[in-house]
Amino acid sequence: MPDQSHIRNFCIIAHIDHGKSTLADRLLERTGTITEREMQEQTLDDMDLERERGITIKSHAVRMRHTAADGEEYVLNLIDTPGHVDFTYEVSRALKACEGALLVVDAAQGIEAQTISNVYLAMEQDLEIIPVLNKVDLPVARPDEVAMSLEELLGEPAEDIRKISAKTGTGVDELIDLIIDRVPPPAGDPDAPLRALIFDSIYDAYRGSVVYARILDGALEQGDTMEFMSNHKRYDAEELGVLRLGRKPVDRLVAGDVGYIIGSVKDVQDTRVGDTITHAHNGASTPIPGFKEVKPMVFSGVYPTDSEDFEDLRSALDKLQLNDASLTYVPETSAALGFGFRVGFLGLLHMEIIQERLDREFGLDIITTVPNVEYRVDVDTGKGMERVVVDNPEDMPHYGDIETVYEPFVKADIITPTEYIGNLMQLCEERRGVYVNQQYLDTERVNLQYELPLAEIVFDFYDTLKSVSRGYASFDYEFLEYRASDLVKLTILINEDPVDALSTIVHRDKAYGVGRKLTKRLKELIPQQMFEVPVQASIGRRIVARETVRAQRKNVTAKCYGGDITRKRKLLEKQKEGKKRMKQVGSVDVPQEAFLAILSMDE
Repeated sequence: MPDQSHIRNFCIIAHIDHGKSTLADRLLERTGTITEREMQEQTLDDMDLERERGITIKSHAVRMRHTAADGEEYVLNLIDTPGHVDFTYEVSRALKACEGALLVVDAAQGIEAQTISNVYLAMEQDLEIIPVLNKVDLPVARPDEVAMSLEELLGEPAEDIRKISAKTGTGVDELIDLIIDRVPPPAGDPDAPLRALIFDSIYDAYRGSVVYARILDGALEQGDTMEFMSNHKRYDAEELGVLRLGRKPVDRLVAGDVGYIIGSVKDVQDTRVGDTITHAHNGASTPIPGFKEVKPMVFSGVYPTDSEDFEDLRSALDKLQLNDASLTYVPETSAALGFGFRVGFLGLLHMEIIQERLDREFGLDIITTVPNVEYRVDVDTGKGMERVVVDNPEDMPHYGDIETVYEPFVKADIITPTEYIGNLMQLCEERRGVYVNQQYLDTERVNLQYELPLAEIVFDFYDTLKSVSRGYASFDYEFLEYRASDLVKLTILINEDPVDALSTIVHRDKAYGVGRKLTKRLKELIPQQMFEVPVQASIGRRIVARETVRAQRKNVTAKCYGGDITRKRKLLEKQKEGKKRMKQVGSVDVPQEAFLAILSMDE
């Protein structure tokens, strides 16, 4: 086992697409952890989806050995973290397992929204931050300008900031020496009771849940009985090891080490990210602070297009949940879409990834309802006030009983070139945003800060933001609090029957506009019947918008030529009676295409 003073635990933080995974590849190559023959792009990103989208979805860890200029051998533990806002909690736990962070910034694009939020996360954990300018070999790179804005952000002199190209490998060797110089060695006590931080866990079909942990204090030996402090579950440590692109078993892990632990844990739900592992006997009394249950923020109904695939969908979600403890689901039924599940996600990217995996890995054809957030509602029950949690518009209490509705607000940072400030402020105002502040990062770029309702950004905010800023603006948000808002449930009625799959919760000021849009669209999509079909949007009992699907007209007087007008009138009256009776007993079947078109509508 290496001496503690020769261990360096660090991570790489960056905005999406600033070259984090490429830099990880170069570090693996330069430290001889991987041979040129084994080399592939994004080595640590082992999911196909991660490679295609060019993003990191799960945290990864790898141990590298490096001989410094003075001949000493050092162990470098790199923890590669996801950079996307949906996985902020995972990032914060991975940072907790490190003493230093490489902050990678693209020399062409400059500081982006997530660069700033990741810097604040790293500062909260008291990490040694080493700023690095990547992609300096690009013809459009502006290294001096970007270095100046980094100096303003971090206080690090611009001339001291390392300039590298992860693609070509320029400056990477010097960067490794800098990591050894600047990142402090671990400070844990090897003789104290065991405290190990779980920063990730994956599910192995043969071994159960595999925990990735950083030992902060004490030591863990093979065969020890360990306890997870959040749920007090106990398991034996059957195998311990370090991660060098594969698992390399060792007999013990001591303070400062990063490694994996296998203990026949059947369920990834037991190995929560952020939890503390200690010994079952004579263990630590206090866990590592910062653990929290990760709660989904965005909910959506997921239904199979063919109702016979319901059980397949259930088993697919079961399997995805094995690897993803933050995914939640409960069965639900819809009169329009049949049997399905109410699924909870961390955010929109998480939702997109799960949908894509259901399609790609399990071959399922699914419909998802419009995503919505979780509301807190104060209801007058007659016996006093009661607060209920609503994550499905259908569960919204009766209109007259509601006292107050609270919705989640987020703090948003939007970094944009100055010429798009007007467009973006207008977009935020339209989405009920509250202006907080704006900071100029340099003469060209500004950071706009807004407080926005989460419900307003879960649908198409990101796409609109990109289109009004021609793709230049970047966006990052974090949950703030629940606030009271004037929200109402908008119900869609077809032939006076409510359609549960199209109910939605909207702000009262927007109810008319949304209702108008939905009814108009449905009028185009619902096929004509033999009778007139009203399509209405209502709040409680009040109709706020209405369209009518005209009846198909059968010419019953076609066979009457000449003769008395009363014959024609009699036939028309008979047709009218028939249509009236049909309207009372007839039901309108809304085709699946109509739901698909509505749910993918750019509201």
